[in-house]
Amino acid sequence: MSDALQLYFAYGSNMLSRRLQAPDRAPSALALAVASLPGHRLRFDKRGQDGSGKCDAEFSAVEQDCVHGVVYQIDPAHWPALDRAEGLGRGYRRAMVEVRSATQSLQCLTYLATDKHPDLLPFDWYKALVLAGAEQHDLPLDYRRWLHEVPCLADPDRARHALNMTLLE
Repeated sequence: MSDALQLYFAYGSNMLSRRLQAPDRAPSALALAVASLPGHRLRFDKRGQDGSGKCDAEFSAVEQDCVHGVVYQIDPAHWPALDRAEGLGRGYRRAMVEVRSATQSLQCLTYLATDKHPDLLPFDWYKALVLAGAEQHDLPLDYRRWLHEVPCLADPDRARHALNMTLLE
């Protein structure tokens, strides 16, 4: 990867700046713009290490479909940690996508699911992180309403639930 700062399109829990800027992810992450990825639908069909559904921007080929998210600038030194946190090679692959902000089109790296499980649901805390990121960056209201209605499961691991919910405090 070049030494130039890279653009990253976050559309799941990494939309929440506090999560993405964690020391074990990408502390250099700087939010630049809200954007959308046309021709894709948000799904929770990527199996996380905890067995629950994580976000995927599924290709739909329908131009009206779009996944909303946030464009971040990330220092190249932080990509290896973000790759580990996201599970690169274990359910996600990196892809270059063209997203549209209010003023321009941008080429960004993102993570897309490689092994899809359409029967999965997210844990409640994961959905809360995604929704909090959408609210933090003022994504379109109808999209936030849709996220709010996504069914979810209570995480049986109370300690994991509590740890992740601290990001919302």
